[in-house]
Amino acid sequence: MDNQLKQIGQRLRGLREVLDLTAEEVAETCDISLEKYELIERGELDITISNLMKIAKKYGVSADALMFDEEPHMRSYSVVRKGQGMSVERTKAYKYQSLASGFAHRKAEVFIVTVEPKPEAQVVYKNTHPGQEFNLVLEGAMEIYIGDKTIELYEGDSIYFDSSIPHGMKAQGEKAVRFLAFTVE
Repeated sequence: MDNQLKQIGQRLRGLREVLDLTAEEVAETCDISLEKYELIERGELDITISNLMKIAKKYGVSADALMFDEEPHMRSYSVVRKGQGMSVERTKAYKYQSLASGFAHRKAEVFIVTVEPKPEAQVVYKNTHPGQEFNLVLEGAMEIYIGDKTIELYEGDSIYFDSSIPHGMKAQGEKAVRFLAFTVE
């Protein structure tokens, strides 16, 4: 996981240098402090998927290139076999498996997200991105926070929401939650 964070940080720094951007400009794109962004580039702090997507969109690169160091090539369809999607473990608690990473110029991001339970975890409401999001709980249970609302979701439950509203989530109970996350702008 630490190695993945360092690799993502290196790719972000490489993108910034190629485009002749300052760290301040990229931090502003993410709406985070310069200090926080510099920690991300050094691989010492996690970056949210929503911020990676903001950077990718603003600077015309694929989120896959930033996350996985791989450009998608498929244009008519892309198949991902069970357990084979490109995967990134952003923190010890979150694992993202992309189900659409091979498709070029896609309009949506689709992930299976696995979140380990952590009773003392504080939910950060910093996740915001343009568009809408759909989550379907495959296993376990989760609490999702959207604005000032707390919603409990269990296996088979789903939610569709405006992802520009600050949101966050955590696993509920003692087992991990796995859910399908679909975002579209």
